[in-house]
Amino acid sequence: MNIAKWISLAGLLAMTLVLGYAFATGNFSAEGAWLTSHPWGLVSLVDLYVGFALFSLWIAYRERSPAKAGIWVVLMAVLGNWTAALYVLLTLNASRGDWNKFWRGHRAR
Repeated sequence: MNIAKWISLAGLLAMTLVLGYAFATGNFSAEGAWLTSHPWGLVSLVDLYVGFALFSLWIAYRERSPAKAGIWVVLMAVLGNWTAALYVLLTLNASRGDWNKFWRGHRAR
């Protein structure tokens, strides 16, 4: 479980740095237009959002509160895998080494 925590922390830090860089130096609308005008850019976006949807299904499954799950799902759509890394890190800590609790949340026995 410690390896999973380190990987999720590394992902969170990497995403924080790259998001900060992109917000500070990028042009979201111009670069987004370029991305969506290319076939592989579209493939990348569809791939990304399919992953977000699948990860969001896991969040919805394991969370007891629909409101809390909804907030996480919105964050996934807005902040992407930064949210996934944070969610994994928090759930790993909350599960206290119990993989069943990590994967199943409130449904764990």
